[in-house]
Amino acid sequence: MSNIYESAEATLGFISSPCLTKVELRVACRGISDRDALSKPDPCVVLKMQSHGQWFEVDRTEVIRSSSGPVFSKIFLVDYYFEEVQRLRLELHDISSGNNGLRDADFLGAMECTLGQIVSQRKLTKALLKQGNTTGKSSITVTAEELSGNDDYVELSFSARKLDDKDFFSKSDPFLEIFRINDDGTESLVHRTETVMNNLSPVWKSFKVSLNTLCSGDHERALKCTVWDWDSNGKHDFIGEFQTTFKELRAEQDGKQIQWECINPKYQVKKKNYRNSGMVILNHCKIIKMYSFLDYIMGGCQIQFTVAIDFTASNGDPRNSCSLHYIHPYQPNEYLKALVAVGEICQDYDRFENMKGKCICQPVSHDFAVNFDEDNPECAGIQGVVEAYQNCLPKIQLYGPTNIAPIIQKVASSASEEMHTKEAMEYFILLILTDGVITDMADTREAIVHASHLPMSVIIVGVGNADFTDMQILDGDDGILRSPKGEPVLRDIVQFVPFKDFKHASPAALAKSVLAEVPNQVVDYYNAKGIKPKCISDYETTRTFSP
Repeated sequence: MSNIYESAEATLGFISSPCLTKVELRVACRGISDRDALSKPDPCVVLKMQSHGQWFEVDRTEVIRSSSGPVFSKIFLVDYYFEEVQRLRLELHDISSGNNGLRDADFLGAMECTLGQIVSQRKLTKALLKQGNTTGKSSITVTAEELSGNDDYVELSFSARKLDDKDFFSKSDPFLEIFRINDDGTESLVHRTETVMNNLSPVWKSFKVSLNTLCSGDHERALKCTVWDWDSNGKHDFIGEFQTTFKELRAEQDGKQIQWECINPKYQVKKKNYRNSGMVILNHCKIIKMYSFLDYIMGGCQIQFTVAIDFTASNGDPRNSCSLHYIHPYQPNEYLKALVAVGEICQDYDRFENMKGKCICQPVSHDFAVNFDEDNPECAGIQGVVEAYQNCLPKIQLYGPTNIAPIIQKVASSASEEMHTKEAMEYFILLILTDGVITDMADTREAIVHASHLPMSVIIVGVGNADFTDMQILDGDDGILRSPKGEPVLRDIVQFVPFKDFKHASPAALAKSVLAEVPNQVVDYYNAKGIKPKCISDYETTRTFSP
């Protein structure tokens, strides 16, 4: 029999192409048609990128309620490769009130282009195409800006006092917008706060923004801050504005109280005794050093990789050529393709190249070691997992429902121990390969919400032709995942991909899709915890390597 591992590996064709630079994309739309005579749309833009002929969602903006001309504060960050044609698709959806998912949303139009077109023009405006490629009055504008080398963030918190009252029967509902003034005099929206209802002295939530986004690294660049009174019809009332710089904001760190008069220029001209429309106060300014994925990896952080393989009966008898677990002499099955595609990359980030292989199986056991050694379930790299998988197939009996909560809880238990060290030494990735819709959804949601507090990510690859629609719930891309008790995930740690979407693409595309979010998930976890990467010298003195 030929080496199945080598056969699977040979089909991957991994190409390492260095990222030329990172680009920020800002999005705005105009002329969106109203739903009806009584309501305006609640728009959201979804960014997709094409890989091997398939469109994959990369990110999406916030939902802006009641707006036919939204300017989104969400900024898309994408890698730019000069030598590649990077095709983008931006879809505009009208999100149902009270629901941020796309399942019940109305499609309003889409625009396709390349990243090169946006970068070369810096500002690209095109009509949105509806179903059937028909055009209407709506258009979308995408603005590109290269990300500078300054990756630091600043955390800001604002409040206001004695703002003008713009409502007759209640108090104003204020929100704050911050714009960066560009070299050409144009304005770029940096951040939009939440709305504080019925309050003339609001305290807005603190937020983080990169120094590049805030001021392009120029501490003396002008920033324009505008306060509005929110109205449900989208026609917000102007309260006032002021200008500042990051240099002025930074003075708060020295204990100096920073506040500004909020000025309405029209009132300033018309009213003789006009002083201001309220005061805006800077409560907090903190510069946060942001570390990269490589900072943590080079500081000694190891990726602990666990594979969970679905051995439930729905896969079919492995001795039958129709089974998803059938071992063909020359062609790897879908489980092997997915296992090698993802594991081949992850093993490089564990200096000991030890991987844990677990199996999902009911009712004999929720999970067991794929090498049948519970005391030492680790395998020697991805090839060791593949060999253990092949060796165990003739020795097991496949059984019923697919329960994945137990394996998530087991990996979470190890991640919990790492969390208490308060060091960036081990980050856990659980790869689940399954052929069916899971049967313990409630327990799985609970387990994921718990795991979102830990140094852990979960990748689920759906193998076979089952309907995986419900699995999308676990992936936070379509709204916020919540436990059965209503507790939301602290951060999005789940990536779900159906393997059938990659049947006609290189498995390398699968690896790229499922692993693309991991570096950011690692960075987000440690930065949120305030955990710095260990210095190389510290790492070498605290960890002993095998010869």
